[in-house]
Amino acid sequence: MNTRDYTPVDRLLMAFDNGMQTVFGKPRVSGRPDPADACEERELSAAEKDLSARLMRINHAGEVSAQALYQGQALTARLPDVREKMEQAAIEENDHLAWCEKRTRELGSHVSRLNPLWYGGSLAIGALAGLAGDKWSLGFIVETEHQVIRHLEDHLERLPEQDDKSRAILEQMKEDEAHHATTALEAGGAPLPEPVKKLMGLTSKIMTRTAYWV
Repeated sequence: MNTRDYTPVDRLLMAFDNGMQTVFGKPRVSGRPDPADACEERELSAAEKDLSARLMRINHAGEVSAQALYQGQALTARLPDVREKMEQAAIEENDHLAWCEKRTRELGSHVSRLNPLWYGGSLAIGALAGLAGDKWSLGFIVETEHQVIRHLEDHLERLPEQDDKSRAILEQMKEDEAHHATTALEAGGAPLPEPVKKLMGLTSKIMTRTAYWV
């Protein structure tokens, strides 16, 4: 079977289409079942529902950003196998995106109204990481996933005990993020300098605290 070689313009248009689908439409998913579907909906108080919804909105915003990071890096990745890894990871992140949005709406809330901002900013950051070179781009993925895992662990502790559906989603996300980090590391990801890690953490805090409310 012949594989089509996409031009930079093709990839730019594909990234634009993916962004529109991510923020405003229904992004392409892998077809995996939603982990929440296997759990019973237990009764939550109004305050518990509100907390769960806000945490799931943060996670959805994080997945919008992750999707953009992967797409940005795929745009500028030099090696085809690295680009393929980025694109496959992006599809798996779409699963998280769909699960988080569905659960947020089930809890009676909405996704972040600033998602276009999260996507645009993260796409630019991902493209810059890709331009720095594949080993740094992959290292960026490793550090991003490690920071995401720490956020997920914090949210798992903060979720109401009886919110089994949200918990199942976050547990599966945590497993997937660890796999993405391992894949990027084995593909040659280089450890990032500490100042870069701290800047990434600061940017993440701004996004999560804002998405909690908006």
